[in-house]
Amino acid sequence: MSRADRSADTRPDSPCPCGRGVPLSECCGPLLAGASAPTAERLMRSRYTAFATRDAAHLLRTWHPSTRPRSIEFDPGQRWTGLEVLHTTGGGFLHTTGTVDFRAHWRAGGVPDSMREHSRFVREDGEWLYLDDRGDD
Repeated sequence: MSRADRSADTRPDSPCPCGRGVPLSECCGPLLAGASAPTAERLMRSRYTAFATRDAAHLLRTWHPSTRPRSIEFDPGQRWTGLEVLHTTGGGFLHTTGTVDFRAHWRAGGVPDSMREHSRFVREDGEWLYLDDRGDD
């Protein structure tokens, strides 16, 4: 995919779309390139960045096989504009499960919108994987 097809700047020195305030090369870039996420939150942030940069390979690679779709299609008119991590449980270095409650913002057709998700993650063979969205509790 060419840079023109992506919705977020993917230059290594550009700010990471996940909003941590550091360059992509120091934040989600290594995870998009195949490095393991140290925590469930970092995996969730890299998955947000993958949506923002339209990196289907990362999304599929980090999705648990029991819930992973066959493919991912991106809305060409949607531009991801921000991420708020609201709450996390577990998901740390010593955990095998974790949740991340977040709000993701976007614009489509010039109209801003957002979604809230309570994502569940599992760690298998040392790798964090996205399992599913538990919905609003």
